[in-house]
Order: sequence, then C-alpha cells, then structure tokens
Amino acid sequence: MNDPQKPKRPQTGGTTPLTSDLEARIARAQRERRAEGSERAGEANTMTGWGKGLRLGSEFVAAILVGLGIGWLLDMWLNTTPWLMLVMLMLGFAAGVMNVVRTAAEMNKAANPPTAAQGAPNDLDE
Repeated sequence: MNDPQKPKRPQTGGTTPLTSDLEARIARAQRERRAEGSERAGEANTMTGWGKGLRLGSEFVAAILVGLGIGWLLDMWLNTTPWLMLVMLMLGFAAGVMNVVRTAAEMNKAANPPTAAQGAPNDLDE
C-alpha cells in the first residue's frame, strides 16, 4: 500500500530555511510596527487647538446623547416617562465630564513640556 510521505525539509541542526525566513519576516514586521507607533505618537502632539476642542466637545455631546437615548428607550419600555430619561441624562452628563477630564489629561501628558524660551516657570524667576 501507500506509505505516508514525510515532508521533504532539510534536516540541519538548528533552524531550517523556512524558520529563518519566518524569523526575518517577524523581525521586519515588529520594526515596521514600532516605526508606525512612533509616527502616531507624533501625530497626537501635532493636533491643533481646534482639533482638540472638537474632539473634547464631541465626546461630551456624545455621552449626553447616549444617556438621553438609553433613558428614553427605558421610559418607553417601562412606561415611566420622563423619569428614567432625566436620570440617564444626568448620568450621561457626568460620564461626559469624566471623559473630557480624562482625555484632556491624556492630551496634556502627551504634549511636550514647555521650554524656558516658551515661558516655562523655573525656580530662578522668584
């Protein structure tokens, strides 16, 4: 009958050409990913004031609208108009404020600290 065929790979000591090719491709992909990550970090620092304001405003409004929508749906389902909508509106407002504060803190941390030429305070100014 037919014997199962063994794969025809060279059986050298450590790594085969197939494995070494895979290692090279993995290393190249990791280098590209690191380079892409550093480019994205640079993009975050170059966001304009309008861009930052638009992002913070849209996050705030989105949280309020989501809370309002969930409250309205719960009111329609449970027939408790308008109480759950008001409660969820307040929760959406609180979530929006928390999102804005968290995002603004991340933006400030990602921004480069001001240098002495830009008017950064130092101990010698006193």
